[in-house]
Amino acid sequence: MDTNHGMIFDIQSHSIHDGPGSRTTVFMSGCSLSCQWCANPESWQAREKVLFSELRCEAKQGCRRCIEACPRRAISIAERVIAINRADCQSCHALTCIEACLSRALKKCGEYYTADALLQRLQHDRDFWGSTGGVTFSGGEPLVQHHFVENMLHRCRSIGIHTAIETTAYAREEIFMAVMRHVDFAFIDVKHMDYQAHHHYTGVGNGLILNNIRELVKSGWPGRLVLRVPIIAGVNDGDKNMRALATFMEHAGVYEVNLLPFHRLGESKWQQLGKIYPAREWHAPDTTKLSSLETFFTQQRLLCYVGSDTPF
Repeated sequence: MDTNHGMIFDIQSHSIHDGPGSRTTVFMSGCSLSCQWCANPESWQAREKVLFSELRCEAKQGCRRCIEACPRRAISIAERVIAINRADCQSCHALTCIEACLSRALKKCGEYYTADALLQRLQHDRDFWGSTGGVTFSGGEPLVQHHFVENMLHRCRSIGIHTAIETTAYAREEIFMAVMRHVDFAFIDVKHMDYQAHHHYTGVGNGLILNNIRELVKSGWPGRLVLRVPIIAGVNDGDKNMRALATFMEHAGVYEVNLLPFHRLGESKWQQLGKIYPAREWHAPDTTKLSSLETFFTQQRLLCYVGSDTPF
């Protein structure tokens, strides 16, 4: 990865929940976290990958096209069900199996963009943003490809495009601050306030994240910052964790938080990647609990938004 080439797994036009106005959201591949509830597990590695949908597969009707096309012999069949050896598949860049699949049961995820090509795509969407819209870099974790993202943010701002980022802030402080100087609006995820719990559920501790948030505010960064918390019943919705978050926000000088009720919309993607979804027994807190959390943060003189209610 470099300043002029980035791996992107999706681009969505007309997004209205990823920052002010109507926006184009660029989903960067690569993430240093491995959250057990992740809705975009296809983003974890910054490379092309293969998604497989058994529902679309025609192996039961006798189709063998992908097996014959695979140069690594990573695809096999047992009892009329396709199986993919992901270890062999990961080192393949041919993706001839996808071209051979007429039912689109196999799909490529991830595409390299040059900075010029991505900027051209953004300029194409610009007429639809209105006066308040712009571009949001999401993921995955945009900071994994920080050279490319910083370059794109700088170029966007230089031509008057409003910039936003959705990030975990999990990066070295110098990388984080270098990227954020080109950002107008930021959502930063805080998954859990307890270091050990954060490490258990996401694969990394939260020390770097919390420090970066503190340093960003201390730097006098002029943008708008909203913390985002995925609320999962029995995981991070307890009173102790919420009090710790409110205390952190007060001391750090952050005054807006967005509580996102947990959902299982990413479960099918885990299946398409051949992964076991760890969060299938988890659920969102009920509306009474969410309402009580909103009241709690409001009583702490913090602005709290539930779900997609963040005002822009």
